Amino acid sequence: MAEDKERAHVMISGRVQGVFFRDETRDAAGRVGVTGWVRNTADGRVEAVFEGRPPAVEEMIRWCWDGSPSAKVDDVQVKKEEYQGEFGSFSVRR
Repeated sequence: MAEDKERAHVMISGRVQGVFFRDETRDAAGRVGVTGWVRNTADGRVEAVFEGRPPAVEEMIRWCWDGSPSAKVDDVQVKKEEYQGEFGSFSVRR
């Protein structure tokens, strides 16, 4: 039910490209049970959308502050959006 789900649009900055951040995000999303996507942006950040139960979405946001083992995260910007339920899984976008 959409009432017990939420959506977060996240922008992660720092050393987050070329350090397997997207693949590690996909793996973490699978572990906590969120759907959505992650991709690199042209300006060097990583962008992600997480949908799922609020505790799982919040866990992913916390995870983004650490990211992959080789990443150095400087900032995580979070914008909560209306849950849309449009994803069946979590994917890495190219």
